[in-house]
Amino acid sequence: MKTLKDINFNNRKALIRVDFNVPLNEKFEVTDNTRIIAAKPSIEKILNDGGSVILMSHLGRPKGKEEQFSLKHVVPELEKVLGHKVTFVDDCIGEKVKKAVAGLNPGDILLLENLRFYPEEKKGDEKFAKALADLGADYYINDAFGTAHRAHASTSVIARFFDKDHKAPGLLLEKEINSIRKALDEGKKPVTAIIGGAKVSSKIGVIENLLNKVDNLIIVGGMAYTFLKTLGNKIGDSIVEDDKLDLAKRILSEAKENGINLILPIDLVIADKFSNDAQTQIVDAQNTPEGWQGLDIGPKTQKLLDKVIQDSKTIIWNGPAGVFEFDKFATGTEQIGLSIGRASEKGAYSLVGGGDSVAAVKKLGLTDKISYISTGGGALLEMLEGKTLPGIVALSE
Repeated sequence: MKTLKDINFNNRKALIRVDFNVPLNEKFEVTDNTRIIAAKPSIEKILNDGGSVILMSHLGRPKGKEEQFSLKHVVPELEKVLGHKVTFVDDCIGEKVKKAVAGLNPGDILLLENLRFYPEEKKGDEKFAKALADLGADYYINDAFGTAHRAHASTSVIARFFDKDHKAPGLLLEKEINSIRKALDEGKKPVTAIIGGAKVSSKIGVIENLLNKVDNLIIVGGMAYTFLKTLGNKIGDSIVEDDKLDLAKRILSEAKENGINLILPIDLVIADKFSNDAQTQIVDAQNTPEGWQGLDIGPKTQKLLDKVIQDSKTIIWNGPAGVFEFDKFATGTEQIGLSIGRASEKGAYSLVGGGDSVAAVKKLGLTDKISYISTGGGALLEMLEGKTLPGIVALSE
C-alpha cells in the first residue's frame, strides 16, 4: 500500500475523504474542531507539494438535503484551522462540481457538500462512487478513520476506481493504524486494557480479542454488573444483561485459563435513582441493596486500578467507568484518566479512544500526556476486535 509520503502531488488534484462530522451549536458554529485539526497534516502535505485538494465528508444524519447539515457551516472554522481560503460547492457530484474541480489551481482547497445528502452514500452505491471518482481528481486519499469501518461509497467503493498507484491512506489514517497496532500487537508488557461502557453485548468482540493480547483486563462501567452478578454478587437495580450471564462466565473462565488478571470493581458509588441529584452511598461491590443502582466505581477500586495502571507499560482505554455525563458519577472515569496520564509520563504507551474516554482526557487537560488519542469510535472498536476495515482494505486492492 502506498503512503502519502510516497506521492508527489505537484500539479495534481487529490480527492480526500475526511471526517468533518463535527458538533455545531445553535448558531451553526463548530464547537469542537479536533477532527478538522486531525485532517490538517494531510491537506498541508498535498498543498506544500504544489497540489490542490478536494475535501469530501458527511455531517450528521440528514434525511435528504437539510440546511442544518450543510458543510458550508464548517467553512469558517476550516479556514481558521488551515489559515487558507476554502471554496465551498453546494453539491458533491455532477457538472457543477466537475467545473469547480477543473478550475482548481495548485494550492486551492475545495469543500464539497455533505455526502449523506445522497442516500446512495450509505448504501455503498457503485454509480454514486463512480460519480465521485469522475470529478477530475488524480488521486483518492482516505483520511477518515472514523468511517473506515463502513463500506460506504466514499470510504471503500470509490477506491475501486483508482489503481494502487493513485490511492493511499492519509497521514491520520496511517497514524491510527500504526498506533493501534503498536498497542495491540507490539505493546511492551505488562499490557493493560480498560474496557467500560453500558453493555457487554457491545464489546464482546473486543473483550474476546483482548483475552489473547493483554496481561490485565479491567472491566468497568455498566457492563461490570453483568460480571458481578455472574459471580453471585448482589447488584440491586444496576444495569444488567441477564441473557449475557453465561457469556460473562465463559469470559471469566477463559481469562483464568489464559493467565490474565481480569479485574472488576471492588466497591461502588450507588444511587437511589438514575439522576445527578440522586442520594448516594459507597458499598462493597457484592452488596448493592434493592432499589439502588451502581453508577460509578468507588475509591478502593480507583486505588486498585491506579496501581495496576502504574505498573503497566502499555495501556488501552475505551469506555467510561460510570455515568460520565453526570458530574456526580464522573469521578471514577476521571481518576482512570489521571492514572493513565501519570503512567504515560513515566514512559508507558497509552492509547485512548471512545467518546467519554476522550472527553475525560480533554476535560482534565491530559491531551498532551496521552501517547495517542484515537479519532474513531466504531472503527477503533472493530480494530480492537481484530477486524479488517473496508475503508483500509480498499486502499490495497
